[in-house]
Amino acid sequence: MTTHLAQYTLDVNDVDRMAAFWSAALGYTVRQGRDGSAKLYPPPGRPGPTVWLQGSGTPKRGKNRLHPDLVSDGDPAAEVDRLIGLGARRVDVGQTGTEGFVVLADPEDNEFCVLDGPPS
Repeated sequence: MTTHLAQYTLDVNDVDRMAAFWSAALGYTVRQGRDGSAKLYPPPGRPGPTVWLQGSGTPKRGKNRLHPDLVSDGDPAAEVDRLIGLGARRVDVGQTGTEGFVVLADPEDNEFCVLDGPPS
């Protein structure tokens, strides 16, 4: 028996703000939960885990121990620019500049990477 990644859960301070960012970043649909959370669903026919944003009521502290790696359908540099336009920012977590990815942080400082191509 094996398992598979079904959902990425992220504790956030402002559920609405983060739902707006991540739904635009991923092209996912948002459904608000009755408990104040939000669940994001990939477009029909596109594989991928759901994303659950649960309100924590506290700001993020320290570097993420787990983060998503994103891959663009087009030019990775253009995708980085698009994500920055949505509210992400570049962050330095010790990279050298020779990596095959760019490290960004979402509007609440949760790190994620934009890969230059599919993971290998």
